[in-house]
Formats: sequence, structure tokens, C-alpha cells
Amino acid sequence: MFEFSQIVDIFTPFNFLLMFLGVFGGLVVGAMPGLTSTMAVALLVPITFGMDVEQGLVMLVAVYIGSISGGLVSAALLNIPGTPSSVATTFDAFPMAQRGEAGKALGYAVFASFLGSLLSFFALALISPILGAFALRFGPCEYFSLVVFTLSCIISISGKSLTKGLISACIGMLMAMVGLSETDSVTRFTFGISALQSGFAMMPVLIGMYAISQILRDVTDIKKPFKIINANFTVREFLGIAARFRHSVKNVVRSSLIGIGVGILPGIGPGLSNIVAYSQAKSASPDPDSFGKGNPDGIIASESANNAATGGAMIPLLTLGIPGDATTMMMLGAFMIHGVQPGPLLMRDHSHLVLIILCAYFISNIFMLLLQVYFIRVLIRALMIPRFILYPIILGLCVIGSYALNSSMTDVWVFFGTGMVGYAFSRLGFPLLPLVLGLMLGGMAESQLRVSIVMGNNTLAGYLDRPIALFFLAVSALSVAWSLYSKRKARLRDCAKAQPATAENM
Repeated sequence: MFEFSQIVDIFTPFNFLLMFLGVFGGLVVGAMPGLTSTMAVALLVPITFGMDVEQGLVMLVAVYIGSISGGLVSAALLNIPGTPSSVATTFDAFPMAQRGEAGKALGYAVFASFLGSLLSFFALALISPILGAFALRFGPCEYFSLVVFTLSCIISISGKSLTKGLISACIGMLMAMVGLSETDSVTRFTFGISALQSGFAMMPVLIGMYAISQILRDVTDIKKPFKIINANFTVREFLGIAARFRHSVKNVVRSSLIGIGVGILPGIGPGLSNIVAYSQAKSASPDPDSFGKGNPDGIIASESANNAATGGAMIPLLTLGIPGDATTMMMLGAFMIHGVQPGPLLMRDHSHLVLIILCAYFISNIFMLLLQVYFIRVLIRALMIPRFILYPIILGLCVIGSYALNSSMTDVWVFFGTGMVGYAFSRLGFPLLPLVLGLMLGGMAESQLRVSIVMGNNTLAGYLDRPIALFFLAVSALSVAWSLYSKRKARLRDCAKAQPATAENM
């Protein structure tokens, strides 16, 4: 499948430099509260437009790995997760740091991150070819059903309101239909604006939705400095912690498998995996009461799971063309910018890209471990950069990146406009991920649906003899139904709790 010359081409000094800089930049961004891995990758995607596709993917993979792991620094020293994937890390890492063991907390988190990523690499290398071969059976019916399944998974976990998640996804799919239709070249939803003939450019929308909305949410705290716990992190202490990890093998393996499994589910990614793994580690512990008070097992579970989820999230991206989370959604945009479509044919037509991604993933994990062990003081100092200096720089880079994609001011206005819409949506409780994913997958869903209808003699009868398509549609319906049932049950339980309290007050 792979030629030796393809492997040799990967190990160039420039590619190593890109991975080193990508991991380091990702660690810095991940360590700073408010700057998520999604924003880190979003800022770099326009830059990769001027690179070869191989070099661009190498850097994006490195940034993804670095930014997810970097969140542990602020989680341990500030009690603020640098990224959503490090929420559970704060539960035990910060209490451990408060009692004067900040170096130990960082050591456990760093080594657990490395082990989780390492296990995730093997999953990525083993599962991707199998799932890719299976996906070669997919036709128009299966692809449309897969998009429906993806959106149903995301809508089902979209905050408290299933209705808002559904509305958000529908708006995203409507945005995908703006401009000329791919099948019959009919102009739709342009309202006479010629600049919209080609539809919304994907990257300005993605960058605007996440970058501007994040900056506006944090603007009220822009002048507040962070109070950092002093950390005495030494290489000798780290090596001692690594030697004691043999007692945590079961926890690492269990949490990594949870991370990989959750990461594979479309649209979920590392953000949920660390919570699930933490709760499972607490349930399996002989001393669950110590969790939340500085138990190393809590740190290990959270960090091994969220880093393992990165490889899991890339599996559906490479094999099905469906992003596993918001960050791999940005990477999907980078593929499309370079004219490469991830999916079942990727391993056949662009096998060298798959090999490059696998090698970049493995080497970036090595860089991530070394940088955090030897340069963690630099990451700690990065927390001291004032946000009122940092955010204008980020905004400027976003504007430059949006314009550079097509050398068009229309993309800049789309960036600002969708950014304001994203901020309004987040304030009103509408999730952004269903909207953005609806925009990215809406075009494919429409074209595959129309082709499947033509194949079925202008009916949906073609789906009746496609068991894979029917399976995805059935699971989609069950997912939404279960979510509705769970939310209704939760409301009834809350009402039942509220009634006795009201009676007591009377």
C-alpha cells in the first residue's frame, strides 16, 4: 500500500521543523484559557493555503496534538481549563497544586497525555484501514444517511435544548444551499447579491464563528490578570512519576479506550471524553472519596482520555470524510482547500497523505512530551501575556487569513458577519457546532439525496434495499428519540425535587 520512497519523503528537516513549531504553538495556545484547539487550527488553515498539502497537514496535526495537551497547564495552575477537553483535569490537578505539589500534578498530566496519544496512534493506524475498506461499499444512500446520523448525534448533545440544536443545524444546511446548485446550476438564496453566487466560503465562516464569538465572550475580563500557582517542575521528578505509572496501567488503558471510542463518534471529540473517563475512574477506584482532592488517578484518567480522543476524532475524518469534532472540522476545510476529499477513496488515491498524517501524529507526540518536560516554564510564562494584547493580534490574523483565501473582501465581511451571528447564537443558547457542520455537510447531503432519488426512479424506494443506509437512519431516529426522552425525564425529576421545597417554604 505504501512505498518506501513515500516514507523517506516525510522525514525532511523542514517537516520536522513544521511539527516542532506546530506542537510548540499548539501548547502555547492550549495553555492560554479561552484559546481553544479549534481556534489554533482555524488560525493556521489559511496559512497552509500557501504550502503543499503534505506540509499543511503536518503542521495542522502537530497543532491539534499540542493544543489539546497544552490545556493541562492552566488546568493545574489556574483551575481554568485551557481547552474544554481539560475540564476534568482541574478537579484533582489544582487541589494537588494548592497543597504544594504543582510539579507532581504537571508530571502526572504530561505523561498521561503522552500515553493516551500513543495508544490513540495505534488505534488510528489499525482502525482507519479497516473502516476505510468498509466505507468503499457506500453509495449515495449511505452517504446521505451518514450525514443525517452525524447531525443527529450532534443535535442530541447540543446543550439543554434539542430544538435549538435542530434549528442551528437547519440554518447551517440552508447556508450550504446559497449560490449555484451543483446539480442544475440554479441560483438560490442570493437575494440579488452577485458575491453570493458561489455561496459562503467555508473558512471565513468557520474562523468567524469560533474566533470572534470567543473574543467577544471574553472581552469583559480582558484586563484581568491570571493568578498562577508557582510550579517547581523538574525532569528528575517527572522521571520518578513516569516510573510509578506501572501502577496506573489499567486506568490509562481504560481511559484511552474511552477517549478513542468517544472521539470516533461524529461531532463529540475530546470535550466529552475526559468527563466520561474521569467518572469511570472514580467509580472503579477503591477510594472514590479522594477524587476532587488531588487524586493522581483523576488527572491520569482525564488527560489520557482527551489526548486519546484526538486520534479517535481523526478516524471518521480520514475514512468517511466526517469530522469527529470541531477541530477536525477545520482540518476537513484544509483538505478541501487543497482539492483533496477525505473519505473511502483517500487511502486508495492519496495513500501518501494517510502515511504522512500517521507519521506526523506519532512524531508530534514525541515532540509534545519533550517540549512539556523541558520547556514547561515557557508555557507557564505564556499565561502572563495580557489578553488585551493577544486578542487584537488574533483578530488581525483572522482578517488576513480570511482575505488571503480568495483575495476577496467579501470573505472578510462574511468573517465579521458570521462572527457576530455566532456570538448572538452563543448568547441565546444555540450551539454553534450543528450550524457549522450543517454548512460543511449540507452540500454533500443535498447532492447525495438527489442522486439517490434519481436512482430510485424519483422516489425514496432506493433506501429500502440498502441495509447500511437504513441502519444509520434508524440509529439517527433512536438517538433523537432517546435524547428527547432523557431531557423530559430530567425535567420531571427537577419538578419533583422542586415541589417538596416549595411545600416546605409554605
